[in-house]
Formats: sequence, C-alpha cells, structure tokens
Amino acid sequence: MTILTLARPSGSRDDRSFLLQRAQPAMTGLIDGSLSTLAPIFAVAFATHRPLYAFFAGLATAIGAGVSMAFSEGLSDTGDLTGRGSPVLRGAITGGGTFAGGIFHTLPFLIPGYAAAIGAAIAVVGSELLILAWLRHKFFHTSFARSFLAITVGGAIIAALSAALGVAAAG
Repeated sequence: MTILTLARPSGSRDDRSFLLQRAQPAMTGLIDGSLSTLAPIFAVAFATHRPLYAFFAGLATAIGAGVSMAFSEGLSDTGDLTGRGSPVLRGAITGGGTFAGGIFHTLPFLIPGYAAAIGAAIAVVGSELLILAWLRHKFFHTSFARSFLAITVGGAIIAALSAALGVAAAG
C-alpha cells in the first residue's frame, strides 16, 4: 500500500483519488461548517447577550449541519461513475468536517462574559479563515490570498447579516 505524500508529483492517480475522495469532502465540510454556523450563533449572541444561549445554538447547528452534510454527500452519488469512492466514507468525512468547522467558533461561548465570548469567537473565526485558505492553497494549489479573500468575503457577509438580525431581534 502506498502512502500519499505531498512530495509526490501532482496529477498522479493516487493524488487525484485522495483529492476526490478525502480532501474535497473534508474541505466542503470545513468550509460549510465554518460559514453556515456563523449566522445562528452570532444572531443569538447579539439578540440575547447570553453566551450560553449562543453556545447551544451553535452546538445544535453544528450537529444538525454535520448530519445534514453527511447524508447529502453520502447520498449524492455512489462513487461508481465519478470515482469519488465510498459514499459512506465521503459522507462521514464531510459530516465530520462540517461539525468541526461549526464547533470551534461555538466553544468560546462557554465563556460567561458576553464581550469576552464575542471577542474570542471572532478570533477563532479569523483563525479558521486562515486555516481554510491555507488548506485550499496546500491541497488544491490555489493562491493563498485568493482563497483567503473568497472565504473571508463569504464569512463577512454571513457575520454582518446575522449580527444585524440579532441586533434587530434585540430591539
């Protein structure tokens, strides 16, 4: 059995299989989890100023999104025609990535102080965006700056809209 290394020439069959069957489902999950869970977490945080409420909203969203993405990816194709491998494995990778992407910026809301929780969550989101851009650069040979910009724009739009909804809900 051959172990995939980053030193292998790109474009080899093993590299392509790794990208299609592992890296792409993981990136889909991580990006979806990191971005889609921002809205409910920050809306609840801004509406209630109660970090624990935002934590439970984030936890529920990360779990729900993870399960949803696992089933979506697992049921999207059998892998026979596309060469994308086992649907169960792809679903597990995508669902796990989605949960991971959503839970990390949820954890700061275990901090009881509202301002500290928001500050920590924003720092975690910034770190997530850097990591996602680096992963896209590393595995998909995209420009780090272009990846960071694309992911940041999506995150900024979601965060701004959800914060505005939270502020509107608070009155």
